[in-house]
Amino acid sequence: MNIVPVIMSGGAGSRLWPLSREAFPKPFIPLPDGETLIRKTYARATALPGVRRIVTVTNRELLFLTADEYEIVGQSGLAHSFILEPMGRDTTAAIALACLHVAGIEGEDAIALVLPADHLIPDTQAFSAAVSAAAVSAAAGRVATFGMKPDRPETGFGYIEADGTDLIRFVEKPDLETARKFVESGRFFWNGGMFCFRVGVMLALMDEHCPDVLSQTRAAYDASRVSESEDRVSMEIDRDEFAKVEPVSIDYAVMEKLHDAACIPCDFAWSDIGSWNAISELTQADGEGNRVIGDVVLKGTKDSFVHGADRLVSLVGVSGLLVVDTLDALLVCAKDAAQDIKEIYNHLKANGSEAALLHRTAHRPWGTYTVLEEGERFKIKRIEVKPGGRLSLQSHRHRSEHWVVVGGQARVTNGDKITVLGPNQSTYIPCGNMHRLENPAGERLVMIEVQCGNYLGEDDIERFDDEYGRSQVK
Repeated sequence: MNIVPVIMSGGAGSRLWPLSREAFPKPFIPLPDGETLIRKTYARATALPGVRRIVTVTNRELLFLTADEYEIVGQSGLAHSFILEPMGRDTTAAIALACLHVAGIEGEDAIALVLPADHLIPDTQAFSAAVSAAAVSAAAGRVATFGMKPDRPETGFGYIEADGTDLIRFVEKPDLETARKFVESGRFFWNGGMFCFRVGVMLALMDEHCPDVLSQTRAAYDASRVSESEDRVSMEIDRDEFAKVEPVSIDYAVMEKLHDAACIPCDFAWSDIGSWNAISELTQADGEGNRVIGDVVLKGTKDSFVHGADRLVSLVGVSGLLVVDTLDALLVCAKDAAQDIKEIYNHLKANGSEAALLHRTAHRPWGTYTVLEEGERFKIKRIEVKPGGRLSLQSHRHRSEHWVVVGGQARVTNGDKITVLGPNQSTYIPCGNMHRLENPAGERLVMIEVQCGNYLGEDDIERFDDEYGRSQVK
C-alpha cells in the first residue's frame, strides 16, 4: 500500500510566545529532551512501513530550517517534496496542494496521511498500528480521521463523536460541563487533526463541497515555480493566485459534510503542545510542584513553571506562575491564563513589532545572526555561517558594514575584490558596494558585523544573486 505522509507545518504557535515567533514557529522549538516537534514528526512518518516519499507543506521562509531538521534524522533513500506557500490559507488549501501534487506524481490511488508538524506522540508503535487501520479504510474509499481518547475534560480541543469506527459528527470546543459529559459517555474523542484518504477521493470531495477553494488552489499550483534535484522537488506556489484562495479549515469545508467518514480510535499519549502548560508537563516536578528549564533558582515558590534562556532566573515567594525568559522578551503569566498569551502575540503583530516575527537570533539558510546591540544609526550582530554556507551577492542603500572575523575563515567579495580573511582580520563594506560573505572551510565561520547608517532594517537588501532563491529578506 502506497502511503505518502504529508507533513503540514504552518502557524505561528502564538500561545507559545515568546519562544515561538512567526519566523521560528512552534514546530522548531527545542523540547526539554533537545528535539523539536517537526523532527519527531518526520522521524515518526519515515518509520512507517513502505514510505517512499515525504511531502511537506510549509511557508517558503521555513524551507531550509525544515530541511536542516530532516537532515538530523538522517533517513536516506527517500524522495522529498516541499510545497512552499507564500502565505497561510488554512488547512483546506494546504491539503488541496498536497493532493494535487501526490496525484500528479504517485497517482490518484495513492493514500495521503496528513500529519500536523506540531504533535507529540511518544508511542510510535501504537501510532503505526493506527495508521495501518486508517489506511485500510482509506483504501476502501473512506476518509479516516484519528480520534484521540481523552483522559480529562478539555475545553481547548474540538471533539469527534463516533460509533465504533463510524464518525458521527464534529463538535467545536465545548464548555467544561459539556466536556465532562463527553468524556463520561465514551463516545467522544479529541479531534487530532490527522487524516488518511486516497487523494483522488479527497479531490472529488473538495470538488463537491468547496469547488471554489479547489479551483483557486489549482490555479495557484499550476502557476507555481518548480525546482528539482536528485531526491527533492520544491514548488513555490504563485503568490498572486494563492492570495485569492478563501481561508477555510478542512473540518468545515469537507469533513463536517461527510456521511461515511471513519474514525480511528487512538488510545495512546498525544499532545498538540498548544500552551506553555503542555510544555511544562514534559519536565519533572519538584516537591513544591515547580517545573524548570535552564538556570533557575527558586525560594518559597510553588506550582510554577520557569523556562530560562542565557541568564539566571530567580523566583521568590510566588505561586502559580508561568515565566519564560528569552534574549529579547520576558513573559510572566498566571498559569491559568496560559491560553491568553496569544493576545499578547496578536497585539505585537498588529503593531508591527519584530518581537512577533523574529528572535534576537534569526535563522537563515546559510546559518544564523544574533543582534547583540542596536541604537540610533548603529547595529551590532554576531554572524555564524555554516561550512559551505554562502550569503547572497547584495548591496545596501542606507548602511555601511564593518566585518571582523573571530573564528573560522571568510571569503569576502567586496566590490571587484575577493579576499580571504582569518581570525582577527577585518574589512569595510561601503554603503552601496556589492558584496558577499562565504565560508569556504569545513569549520564554522563566526564574525562580528557593525552596521552604521540612517536605516538599519532587514529589508534594506538588494540581491543580485542568491543560491537559495530568495527575492528579498523577510
